[in-house]
Amino acid sequence: MPFRTAFLALSLATIAGCAPKAFTLEQVLSAPFPSSLTTSTKGAVAWVLDEHGARNIWVATAPDYKGRRLTTYNADDGQEIAELAWTPDGASLVFVRGGDFETRRDNPNPAGLVDGVEQAIWIIPVTGGDPRKITEGNQPAVSPSGDRLVFLRKNELWSVGLKDGDKASQLIHTKGSASDIRFSPDGARISYVVGRTDHSLICVYDFNSKSLRFLDPSVDRDANPVWSPDGRQVAFIRIPASTRAFSFGPVRTGEPWSIRLADTQTGAGHELWRAAEGPGSVFSPAVADSQLFWAADNRIVFPWEKTGYRHLYSVSTHGDAPAALNTNGEFEVEHVSLSQDKRKVFFSSNETDIDRRHIWRVSVLGDQLTEVTPGAGIEWSPLETSDGRLVVFRSDAQHPARAAILEKNSLRDLAPDSIPVMFPASALVVPQPVMLSAADGLQIHAQVFLPPNAQPGQKHPALIFFHGGSRRQMLLGFHYMDYYHNSYAMNQYLASLGYVVLAVNYRSGIGYGLNFREAVNYGATGASEFNDVIGAGLYLRSRPDVDPQRIGLWGGSYGGYLTALGLARASDLFAVGVDFHGVHDWNNVIRNFVPSYDPGKDVAAARIAFESSPMASITTWRSPVLLIHGDDDRNVPFHESVILAEALRKQHVPFEQLIFPDEIHGFLTEKRWLQAYTATADFLGNYLKP
Repeated sequence: MPFRTAFLALSLATIAGCAPKAFTLEQVLSAPFPSSLTTSTKGAVAWVLDEHGARNIWVATAPDYKGRRLTTYNADDGQEIAELAWTPDGASLVFVRGGDFETRRDNPNPAGLVDGVEQAIWIIPVTGGDPRKITEGNQPAVSPSGDRLVFLRKNELWSVGLKDGDKASQLIHTKGSASDIRFSPDGARISYVVGRTDHSLICVYDFNSKSLRFLDPSVDRDANPVWSPDGRQVAFIRIPASTRAFSFGPVRTGEPWSIRLADTQTGAGHELWRAAEGPGSVFSPAVADSQLFWAADNRIVFPWEKTGYRHLYSVSTHGDAPAALNTNGEFEVEHVSLSQDKRKVFFSSNETDIDRRHIWRVSVLGDQLTEVTPGAGIEWSPLETSDGRLVVFRSDAQHPARAAILEKNSLRDLAPDSIPVMFPASALVVPQPVMLSAADGLQIHAQVFLPPNAQPGQKHPALIFFHGGSRRQMLLGFHYMDYYHNSYAMNQYLASLGYVVLAVNYRSGIGYGLNFREAVNYGATGASEFNDVIGAGLYLRSRPDVDPQRIGLWGGSYGGYLTALGLARASDLFAVGVDFHGVHDWNNVIRNFVPSYDPGKDVAAARIAFESSPMASITTWRSPVLLIHGDDDRNVPFHESVILAEALRKQHVPFEQLIFPDEIHGFLTEKRWLQAYTATADFLGNYLKP
C-alpha cells in the first residue's frame, strides 16, 4: 500500500488517541550503522559509521571520550571503510577504503562511478586533517616500531614505509593466497597464512635474513597464527584435511581439530591440545580478530563446542587440561576480546537472555565470571581501552546501533549527536518473543511485531521474515550486522503499516547450540527448514488478530530461499512474497562456495540438493512474487534469479523484478536499500492491502 494511504489511516487513529505518530522508511533507515570498533594503546577509540551510504571514521579520545567525525566523505558511493589499524604511538589511523571486503574479488562499483574505483590503504592523523593515500592494497599490518606497513595486493605480500613518498615493493612472491598477517613482538618477522587449493600453511618471514620458514607443514588446513610474547613460538589452529566438496548441509562431528605450537627458529611443531571426538570435534569460530588469544601466564584462550554450545576455554602452553571459562548452560559465546593486561576475557553471550546479547567478563583461569551489561539492551564487540574502560556497540528495541562506553555500571553513548533527530525511536514497537511449533514438532524461537494501531477483534494481514545466512539469529532489537539492522527497521516499518510481522529463527541458525545449527537434513540435504516455514504460517493463521487469507513472506539470501520455497510448495498458505537474491537451485549455489563441487560425481547428493530447491516445486507455485537482485552479487549468483524468472513465466506466475546493475549481495548504497524496501512495501500492499 502506498505510504500516503498508511499515513492517512494512522493520522486518523492518532486523532482518536489510539496510535503513535507514523514514520517513513527514510526516517527509520536514517540512523548510521557502526562497525570496526578498535582501541589504541594511547587512550583512544575509533570506529566506522555508515551515514546515509557515506562511510566515515569517528574517534573518541581520553579523558572525556567524546566522539567526533575524523574523515569527511559525503557521497552515497558504495565505497566501504574497514580494516582500521593504529600506529603504535596512537597518533594516526591506517584504514582501507573501497573494494570487496567479503569475497576479495574485483572492486564493486554500485554507484556507477565512471572513473572506476580502487581499494587503497590510507592514513590520517587522529587530530584531524586530510587522509593521505599510502598505496593500493588491503589487510594492512603496522609494525611495532611504526616505520613500515605490510599488506596484501592481489593476495601477495607487499611492504611500504609510512613516510610520505615511500614507495611500496613486493615483499614475497607467494604460491597461493596470503592472509592473516601478524608482526612478531619485536617487529623483526611476520607470520601469515598461505592458502593453497586443498591445504594451508603457516609461514614466518624474517626481515633481516630475508628468509621464509614454514611452521610444522602438513596436509591439513592451518590458520589463526598468534605469537608468544617472547616471539619464540607461534600457536595456530589445525583443521584436518577433507576432500568433502559440499556445503549447506549438517556437519555435527568430524576428525577433531587441534591447537599446535611451533618453534619460530626451527619450524618444528607439536600438538598442544586436541578436541575430543563427538560434539565440538568440528571447529566453530567466534567473532574475533583471532580465534586464539595468547593470554597472561602463557595461557591460550579458544572457543570450543564440547558441550554442544560454543563456550570459551583456556589451556597452558605447558599442556595441562583445558580450563572451562563459561560452560554453565545452553547459550553461545560470540564476540571475544582480551583485556589490556591479558588476564581477563570479554565476550558477548545470550546466557540469561536468549534473544539478545550482553557483555560478560571472566579471568583466563575461569573465575570471576561477571555479567557486565545486563538489561533489555543488546551489546557486542567489547574492547578495553588503554586506561581500563570498556567500550562496546549497543542497541535496543527502539534505538539503533551506536558506540558506547561503560561509566559507573551504565553505558554512555560516545556520539549521541550522530543519531538524526528524524529517527522515530518513540514510534517503534517493542517486539515480543514467541515460541512456535514447526510442522515436525521442533520448537522454534521467533519475534512478533504488532501494529501500533491494532484494535481488539481486528484482523491484520501478516508477514513472515526469514533472515539470511543461515548462520544468523534475529534479536529483540536492532541487529549487530548492517544487513539485519536494516531488516529490523523494515519490519518496524511494515508493522507501522498495519501488518503483524513474525521474524523466525529457523533451524540451521545460531544461538541455540550445535544440534540446532547443524540441523538434520537442513539446506541442500533435505530442506528441513521448510517445517519451520509451514509452522510459522500455521502459527499466524491461528492468531485471532491475523487474516488467514493474507499471509505473505519476505527475506533475503537464505531468507530469499525460504521465501521461494514457501511460495513454491505452499501457495495455498502464503499469498505473496518478496525474494531478495534468493537461492533457487542448490547445485548452482554450492559451486559458488565450493568450486570443486561437481553434481555429476555424486548424483544422489545432487538429486537431493535439487529436490531441496524451489526450482524442484515450480509446478505448484501460484503466488505472486517480487524478485530483487544486484547483478554483481558474489554470494548468490545473479543466474539464480534468471532461472527462476524464466520458470515463472512458463508457469504464468505473476512476478515483478527490481534489478540493481553493479550492486553486490549486501547492497552498498543507501539509495538501493530505500528503493528495494519501498518496492517491497508497495508490492506487498497491492496484494495484502493492510
